[in-house]
Amino acid sequence: MVRRKRPYGDESEAEVERENNGGKVEKKRSSGEVGIMSDESFFALPLSDPTKTAIKDIGFSNMTQIQARAIPPLLEGKDVLGAARTGSGKTLAFLIPAVELLHQTRFTPRNGLGVVVICPTRELAIQSHAVAKELLKQHSQTLGLVIGGAARRREAEKLAKGVNLLVATLGRLLDHLQNTKGFIYKNLKCLVIDEADRILEANFEEEMRQILKILPKERQTSLFSATQTQKVEDLARLSFKSSPIYIDVDEGRTKVTNEGLQQGYCVIPSDKRLILLYSFLKKNLTKKVMVFFSSCMSVKFHSELFKYIQIDCFDYYGKQKQNKRITTFDDFSKAEKGILFCTDVAARGLDIPGVDWIVQYDPPNASTDYVHRVGRTARGEGAKGNALLFLIPDELQLLSYLKSEKIPVKEYDFDTKKLAKVQSVLEKLVSNNYYLNKSAKDAFRTYISSYSSHSIKDVFDVHKLDLQVILFSFVLLE
Repeated sequence: MVRRKRPYGDESEAEVERENNGGKVEKKRSSGEVGIMSDESFFALPLSDPTKTAIKDIGFSNMTQIQARAIPPLLEGKDVLGAARTGSGKTLAFLIPAVELLHQTRFTPRNGLGVVVICPTRELAIQSHAVAKELLKQHSQTLGLVIGGAARRREAEKLAKGVNLLVATLGRLLDHLQNTKGFIYKNLKCLVIDEADRILEANFEEEMRQILKILPKERQTSLFSATQTQKVEDLARLSFKSSPIYIDVDEGRTKVTNEGLQQGYCVIPSDKRLILLYSFLKKNLTKKVMVFFSSCMSVKFHSELFKYIQIDCFDYYGKQKQNKRITTFDDFSKAEKGILFCTDVAARGLDIPGVDWIVQYDPPNASTDYVHRVGRTARGEGAKGNALLFLIPDELQLLSYLKSEKIPVKEYDFDTKKLAKVQSVLEKLVSNNYYLNKSAKDAFRTYISSYSSHSIKDVFDVHKLDLQVILFSFVLLE
């Protein structure tokens, strides 16, 4: 295991546990720092009894900061542009006013679409749909979900019958707006765009523009984003008729990551990265760990390899079939312990309970990607978690980028003598297994491709890589 300051493997398990959990020392919030939670209760809001009952059944009482500041103006019908970091409670901030709007206007299936929530990924859409389902339990309004990879005909049939609150991914929503007969959307009262920065990073600007042209202009709009970029500002200008109320709950914060998150990095030669990952995971089999890679093929290869050597793990990446991704997400979310190998498709918006460690085996493409990755742990007020970033010596300049974004990371030491001696075993395994060997070569190629297209060119220069050493890290001898 890597740790701060002391050599690899020197401390006892009890010491590690104590260090990971902050020991007996309580951290005080920096002067002026605002926590996630507010002192305001949901039940002080002018909400209908069915909504209050649903909130009580879910188990909430006090609002988070973004909820306390966004829900009241949204209930009044005002447009809101909200900025809040991951794990701050944005979903309820827009869904509670959405449900109330449908209740107050007495929407029925024959009225068709009243509220649409656009999400960047299928998983986030599924999560938001699940929350909406809980909120609507005591209401009569109908709920729907349309996402890529699902059965389109079944979705179309449901839309034709009348869906009042629809959660959707971008491409599938545009498809239904353009092609589904009987889909009534002329009565739309509210448009919600969630994780707008993520939608735009995926180059969906044109689809978003087309959707905005089709939907009724007379509507309430709320746009939520974890980071404010030029593209988000451009989308806001397209989405809002007049100036929205701008809410930024992170303004004035000295950190952009959560308070209970311990963040570290280790400098490791390329040829030792895989063995360090193996040694780390071997020592953390009782924990819940997410490991981020730069490509789908890299996730596929490493998960196959680790399963061969009796380290069971989940794998989660964009090219998987929809049912496989949903099943993996559900199983890992419910697990008390386990390892998830994933790409950045798992880095945004997903709420996975009880994650202990975020390991960035391949570095992020930007500081914002770092923040979203580590945001899968230490979620919520008082929650704790750990993050570890792997860097090869030529990548150390990335730390200056993180520092400029107020991201505090400390160096963790390790002792190469304490690493597991499994390299020769892995080499033999990969060289003798045709399918594993092919998977390793595919992973190597996509790693080089990802490195070549990295956004921080002055740090991640593909021409500086020693390809022979990189091959070694993928357990390839040639």
